[in-house]
Amino acid sequence: MSSSAGLADITEHAGGPAPQQVKTARRMSNTLIATFGVVPFFLFSAMFLILPTLFLCIGAFQDQGGQFTLENIYKIFANQFLLDAYLVSIKISVITALGAAVLGFFVAQAIVLGNLPAWLRPTVTTLSGVASNFAGVPLAFAFLATIGPTGLITGWLLSYFGINLRTLGFNVVSFWGVVAAYLYFQIPLMVLIITPALDGLKKEWREAAVTLGATPLDYWRYVGLPVLGPSLIGATVLLFANSFGAIATAYALAGPSLNLITIQLYNQIRGDVLHDENLGFAVALGMILITGASNAAYIYLRERSERWIK
Repeated sequence: MSSSAGLADITEHAGGPAPQQVKTARRMSNTLIATFGVVPFFLFSAMFLILPTLFLCIGAFQDQGGQFTLENIYKIFANQFLLDAYLVSIKISVITALGAAVLGFFVAQAIVLGNLPAWLRPTVTTLSGVASNFAGVPLAFAFLATIGPTGLITGWLLSYFGINLRTLGFNVVSFWGVVAAYLYFQIPLMVLIITPALDGLKKEWREAAVTLGATPLDYWRYVGLPVLGPSLIGATVLLFANSFGAIATAYALAGPSLNLITIQLYNQIRGDVLHDENLGFAVALGMILITGASNAAYIYLRERSERWIK
């Protein structure tokens, strides 16, 4: 009989708990402590995400008196103005997602695989973290002060080079102005998302490809991009959802002159002229379905990418 077994027998005969029972109790205690640690997160999610979402979904199928109706859904499909708002929002989201995906990928590829100075990567990632969260009224003001009608760069180009951005067709308070503003925080977000995926590319893969006579283009065509494909597509989908749900920057920059679905949602719920809360709930439901599908696609593609890298 081993000493540990003898100790267990002595403990049991002495009336104390067995070592296995002690381990089980300790494990349950640790699990309970960890559970209490995530309680604030679930409470926060329930109060500010789950319950408001359920409230919107229920309100989308109610009239002013609280009775069940499909009238709100019908109003969306019967109102060309709202359908156009969805279309404009989708256009901006697609353009900014694709543009940020391409530009952000090249930036991330340069700092991860470009043999640049070591200090450059933490600098770029830090700036990307700040810029990806710089949105809303401050970002709109920055763009107006920089490339607005009387902005710094606008005046500088006109004074020194005779270039008038307005005559060239660019107006910051327009569709393309909002696209430029969205790209400001979309590109850094892409850098932050795709950098870990680039870190997952093993050096052995490149060395094996070079040994077999592959050029850098061949490596990216047959190895790099196929492996990063799910990550790239997933990141692009996430950028689409991030742009589709944005409102503060566009509203502060262009105001009601730009027919975005987020602005129409605000007008229906908080506006004085187009005030119809239940129609606003139905509009929000459509946005939830679009962004929910985008996030589900991102999660699926991220899992596939993780399996590839492993």
